Amino acid sequence: MRDWAAVAPPRHTRRLVGIGLVAVALVAVAACSGSSADSTLVADVPRAEAPTTTAAPTTTRPRPTTTTAPTTTVAETTTTATATTVAETTTTAPALPLGIQATRPIDPPLDAYAREPVVEMGRIIIPRLGVDTVMYSGIRMPTLDRGPGHWPGSALAGEVGNVVVAGHRTSANRVFRYIEQLEPGDEIIFEDARGRFVYRATRTEIVDPYTGLWIIEPTDTPTVTLFACHPPGSVRQRIVVFGELVTA
Repeated sequence: MRDWAAVAPPRHTRRLVGIGLVAVALVAVAACSGSSADSTLVADVPRAEAPTTTAAPTTTRPRPTTTTAPTTTVAETTTTATATTVAETTTTAPALPLGIQATRPIDPPLDAYAREPVVEMGRIIIPRLGVDTVMYSGIRMPTLDRGPGHWPGSALAGEVGNVVVAGHRTSANRVFRYIEQLEPGDEIIFEDARGRFVYRATRTEIVDPYTGLWIIEPTDTPTVTLFACHPPGSVRQRIVVFGELVTA
């Protein structure tokens, strides 16, 4: 580390610099204040005496005669602008084409045990499994303890898109306890205030819970996805049943 004293200027140099800064500051004060008292700070040069002036003799001249020009009246012309009516343009948002789901499913909840509002979304009926129960909105544990839960943001029954429903196998209501028994062609039925929507199972897959989130992705046709933990009593994997809409 360099010694501060080795790079400091000599004392007499510092004194001259300080005097210079004070002078600059005083000039700045005089320039900014604008008052007569402060202006004396920079008026050190004596003023020269003004030279004596001898007044020239006064000469009286006759006033010239002024002729007034005749007044001319110019008629004022008024121009009226023509009002233009511009028709209001209304833009209508294009309707979503068939094959595009209106919303996307929400991300998996960070707190799987947080409470959610209790919202009933109609009934889900699976004859093969003997299931006929209320379906709720939400996928957290308190909701699934009540019954099967509709994944928020996934399609509603009967709509273009993927209806995603989760359920327990061994705890609480055990609504999907025997989900592995569903076979292609088995009915998965939804009923709500809009009507009755019948899907048929198409296939069953086992997926990893961390890499298998593709199962909730929107689809371009009306489909259904049911899933639960697998094997029974374990959370190591997920069993997934896919289906397609047959009547609405």
